Amino acid sequence: MKQYLLSVVTPTGGEPPAPEELKAIMADVEAFHDELKAAGAWVFAGGLHAPETATVVQVTGGETVMTDGPFIEGKEYLGGICIVKAPDLDAALEWGRKAATAISLPIEVRSFVQD
Repeated sequence: MKQYLLSVVTPTGGEPPAPEELKAIMADVEAFHDELKAAGAWVFAGGLHAPETATVVQVTGGETVMTDGPFIEGKEYLGGICIVKAPDLDAALEWGRKAATAISLPIEVRSFVQD
């Protein structure tokens, strides 16, 4: 079975949901994760801190340079990920639809390169 990455696309500078709204969203996300587990499609999922907490590590000419902050500036950033097992793209897209419904943010679905 193939593995797919469901990426949570989060708007930069967006207002976080109010506590009660966030509580409901997280309950929906947990229900989505439970459904993945029950279907045998669960691999891994997790949220990410904001891009400004990142450190970029680059090696150029044998020198390692570490820079605080995101590698790129953009209108959106990767807010979280979920890795699922699915028999095909259509099944993965259905998991993406369910994720987008649970979290109310766009979900990018991409397959992993397999040998």
